[in-house]
Amino acid sequence: MNESRTPGLLNALEGKNALVIGGGGGGIGRAITRALVAAGSAVGVADVDRQRADEAAAEATEAGGKAVSLTGDVRSRGDVDGLVRRAARELGGLDILVTVVGGQMAFVPPAPLHETTDEDWDLMFDLNLRYVAEAVRATLRVFLAQGTGGTIVSVGSIAGTAGSPMQAAYGAAKAGLASLARSVAAEYSRDGIRMNVVTCGPIATPVAQAAQAGAADWIPMGRPGSSDEVADAAVFLASPLSTYITGQSLVVDGGATAVGPFPVR
Repeated sequence: MNESRTPGLLNALEGKNALVIGGGGGGIGRAITRALVAAGSAVGVADVDRQRADEAAAEATEAGGKAVSLTGDVRSRGDVDGLVRRAARELGGLDILVTVVGGQMAFVPPAPLHETTDEDWDLMFDLNLRYVAEAVRATLRVFLAQGTGGTIVSVGSIAGTAGSPMQAAYGAAKAGLASLARSVAAEYSRDGIRMNVVTCGPIATPVAQAAQAGAADWIPMGRPGSSDEVADAAVFLASPLSTYITGQSLVVDGGATAVGPFPVR
C-alpha cells in the first residue's frame, strides 16, 4: 500500500470504513480517497460519473486497499440514501463520511448580490448546503442504528468565513455548512458522532485552475493549495488523532485569512 503523505496518519484508520460522496472519483475527492486508503480505511467511492468512480476504486485497490465503486447523484435524495446504505452494506458498516459537494465557478458566474438571480441563489444553496445536509442526515441515521458513533468531514471554503464579494450566495451557503457542523456537534456528541469542516482557501484543481490565477500575489505562502493538502486535513479530522475535536473548521488556506489589511511580505 502507498505510504501516507503524513506519516503520523499511517494506519490511523485501520479497520474503518469510509464513504466519500459527491465527487469521490475526481479532484479533491479522489485525493481524499487515496489518503483514506493510505491511512488504512476501506472506502466507498461515490460519484455521478461511473467511470471516475470505477477508476478511483481501482486505483485504491491497486494500492493494496479495499474500495467499492458507487454511482449516484447527490441531487437525488433517494440516490443519497441509497449510496449511504449501500456503502454500509458492502463495506460491512460505516464509520466515516466525507462530503466533497459544492462549488461556484463551474456552476454560476460571479455577480453582485443585487444582480444574482433567484435561480443562481437557490443553486448555490442546493449545491453547497442542502445536498450536504441530506448526506449528513442519511449518515446520522446509519450511525445511530449501528450504535458505534462515527465521524463526518465536509469540505468547505474560506468564502464562508468573511464577506464574499461577487459570490454572496456561495459564501452564505458555506457559512451555513460550518453552522451545520456545530449543530451536529451540539446534538450528537454524546452518541459518539463528530462533524468538522476542512475550510479551504484557493486549491489548484482542474475546475478552479483559471480562478486561481494571481493567487500567489495575495496568499502568504505564495501559491494555491493542492488537493493532497486538503486530503491530509480531512484524514486527520476523520482519525483518532482528533477525537476531542468536533464542530470546528480547520482552515487550510496558506495563511490567506491570517493577513488582514496588511500587505503580503
